[in-house]
Amino acid sequence: MPCNTIRNLDIATLRSFVTVAELGGVTRAAERLNLTQSAVSMQLKRLEMALDQQLVERAGRGVCLTREGEQLLGYGRRILTLNDEAWQRMTHHAFEGRVRFGVPEDLVLPFVSPVMRDFAADFPRVRISLTSSITRKLIEQFDEGRLDVILTTEPVDTGTGECLYRGPLQWSVGRGSLIWKQRPLPLAAKVDCIFLPVMLAAPERAGIQCESPYEANHWRDLEAFVRAGLAIESNMSFVLDRDRDRVPVPEDSGLPPLPDFGIFLYIREGAPDLALQFAGIVRDTNFAPETRKPRAIQ
Repeated sequence: MPCNTIRNLDIATLRSFVTVAELGGVTRAAERLNLTQSAVSMQLKRLEMALDQQLVERAGRGVCLTREGEQLLGYGRRILTLNDEAWQRMTHHAFEGRVRFGVPEDLVLPFVSPVMRDFAADFPRVRISLTSSITRKLIEQFDEGRLDVILTTEPVDTGTGECLYRGPLQWSVGRGSLIWKQRPLPLAAKVDCIFLPVMLAAPERAGIQCESPYEANHWRDLEAFVRAGLAIESNMSFVLDRDRDRVPVPEDSGLPPLPDFGIFLYIREGAPDLALQFAGIVRDTNFAPETRKPRAIQ
């Protein structure tokens, strides 16, 4: 029957054992570890006593591993690798610093939280500065060098960053609302929203009169008008996919289709390595509405 008692291997004794095994002798291992020969021999003996197994035996002027020692060697190397990696990640200056990240407001809840969680798991000593704003302002701050990494939502024919997702805008309305039948068509507009020119131009080309009776300075305020059934708006499909209170306008509504927009990734030239690591996690995010999954923890 397996033993339920938890025992812990001592990292220092395990390191001495692995070093002796790899160098073939206590003397050379002691030199490598900057220890005395007697100290290394004592650590080997202590490890053998803890496991109740003979791990090494003399072979001429050196030592060789027993069958049990060969079995432990593989485990020992893996344990030491993880130990050294964890120590380096937690203490090395290369894993300290700050990443300045900018993202449109409507992407924060669906996607940014998982990205920051995964990055913090890999780099727990790094600070993340998050700026949520409209795309135009994010690009301005990025160009001024105030942000290291940004995501934007832009028309696919004008975005110049790395396109992570492409899809059409969708008209949306509060669940149960028929406000999309009203004329003039009431639009919920956010000040400086990059979608607003498209929302105005498409109905105009289709001969549908529009008005913007509800204006908001913040994305959350705009959502309130739409959820209340007072106006319609447009957004990317993956954002609507996560909202139970807003639904796409029916396809047979007569409203004109909207063009494709993309999510673009920008990384500041000369950004620190930590920002590149962060951008890699952002890049791994799948924005497709039905197939998006959280990044696996490495």
